[in-house]
Amino acid sequence: MTLQQLRYAICIATQKSMNKAAAELFITQPSLSSTIRDLEEEIGLKIFLRSNRGIVITPEGEEFLGYARQMLEQYRQMEERFVKKEKFKKKFSVSMQHYTFAVQAFIHMAKEFGMDDYEFAVHETKTYEVIENVRNQKSELGILYLNDFNQKAIEKIFYDNELEFVELFQCGIYVFLWKGNPLAEKELIEFEDLKNYPCLSFEQGNNNSFYLAEEVFSTYEYKQIIKADDRATLLNLMVGLNGYTLCSGIICEDLNGDEYRAIPLNTDDKMRIGYIKKKKMPLSILGEKYIAELIRLKEKHLPA
Repeated sequence: MTLQQLRYAICIATQKSMNKAAAELFITQPSLSSTIRDLEEEIGLKIFLRSNRGIVITPEGEEFLGYARQMLEQYRQMEERFVKKEKFKKKFSVSMQHYTFAVQAFIHMAKEFGMDDYEFAVHETKTYEVIENVRNQKSELGILYLNDFNQKAIEKIFYDNELEFVELFQCGIYVFLWKGNPLAEKELIEFEDLKNYPCLSFEQGNNNSFYLAEEVFSTYEYKQIIKADDRATLLNLMVGLNGYTLCSGIICEDLNGDEYRAIPLNTDDKMRIGYIKKKKMPLSILGEKYIAELIRLKEKHLPA
């Protein structure tokens, strides 16, 4: 299979005619037909059905052409980068558990560097996917937490995937809830206060281990618990059901608004917020700036 064969197949699919495709490619129709026939024999399936009315793409051919377009696009990008040496945008990506402050830091960084010369990506996702994204370098950094309960299990995953965790700061445990919740006026919340309200937790999918939970006290027997997939749904459940979740206490009103409160939970447990990266790989300029923004937001919202 060659790039030329893929180009020929895509041209036929676009023109929906062997003759028109041959004219566009500046080759004879018999030569084009022979090339496609060789390709179909090599991959063991029919890409096109030929009739007096023209060309019809088979279902298997549609799937094949989808992959062919991806391959040609990747080749084009490589050619522009390494052969033609055309200007390209620098990339920066970060993955994170569902932390508003981590998104806020990303926004500040993107505004400072601008998007004309950079291609940014942010992935607010499940814990295991944060780790996977950094392992396969889909993201340079992953933002998550460790505590006494999950540390050994999570650090084993880091070790197996050649990742390192760098602690940025420690914080207490806070109850995050809607300002209309009857508990919202308390200065300190006890576990006993929470028993009649639903605990809201982020779903972790197939990797739903207690150690991968985004919320501390994942093994606690909650009287009521609801799992959600995204932050917007979680906030809606806080308002609609007077639900709550446990968090770092770093609340960014610029994004969440002033409808929510973070109140200390009466516990000695701590969260260690930090980032993961590939071992022995230095941070990029963007990575360093992003980490600096995280620390700045922590100092702004949770002064020592």
